Amino acid sequence: MGGRYFNLAAFDENTLVGFYIGEKAGPDFTLMDICVTPSEQGKGIARQLLSQFIEYGEQENAENLFLEVRESNARAIKLYEHAGFTQMSVRKNYYPSDDVTKNGYEDAILMGMALNLGFL
Repeated sequence: MGGRYFNLAAFDENTLVGFYIGEKAGPDFTLMDICVTPSEQGKGIARQLLSQFIEYGEQENAENLFLEVRESNARAIKLYEHAGFTQMSVRKNYYPSDDVTKNGYEDAILMGMALNLGFL
């Protein structure tokens, strides 16, 4: 693998049921997208994909893992927190939104996890 982006797909027999896309940026990895088809949600597929993302970061000696998530996506936030990610910051008005009370935008929660920091 020599590129900046990497991915993993999950299949049920020959049917794609989920995937993630990650990005290498220097010593850090970012989870760009993680998706599970609606009919397969709640079956642990996202948890397995996220675990593989973290394992890959460890194997490749990433120092930190990062991701952004909509503030309204409580289910995903819970998944990320359970895996060890913590909230680092908020990106105001980051995602387009249909919520008129938010002027058409929604905040993103920036989350991160420290990995291979090389401490003795």
